Amino acid sequence: MSLVVLALAGAVGLATRQPWLFPSLGPTVMLFFESPESPSSRPRNALVGHAVGLVVGAVCFYVLGLNGQPPAPSGGLTPTSLAAGALSVAITTAILTLLKTPHPPAGATTLIVSLGILTQPSQLLAMAGAIVLVTVAGWGLNRVLLGRRTDG
Repeated sequence: MSLVVLALAGAVGLATRQPWLFPSLGPTVMLFFESPESPSSRPRNALVGHAVGLVVGAVCFYVLGLNGQPPAPSGGLTPTSLAAGALSVAITTAILTLLKTPHPPAGATTLIVSLGILTQPSQLLAMAGAIVLVTVAGWGLNRVLLGRRTDG
């Protein structure tokens, strides 16, 4: 099922030439199919978690003035990118804890953005679309094909 869901996201990415397949989707899909009863696997938690991660990552990236700098993986980690990455994960974790919506893969999403890997508005929209697609497909496959009930 993970293959089907990630291939679907990847196919949309190929068709649109946008990043519809990115690292934090892998653990999300694994949670959906390996631990569907876990609170972290709830569709609501995945959607809220990744949305918070996207927004917090973008805020940290832009507020700390990293726009125009090379992404940390290719340009090297700087004190500012270190601050953006660590701060984005801490803030994302705090918000998700307050909202009682745990979804650990959101920590990867916020790092992808705050470290400058994907930051353009079109990339962020593609990421959001992929998160919705993967969540809906994972939820649907769990319910319809596998007969698993997951909480919203």
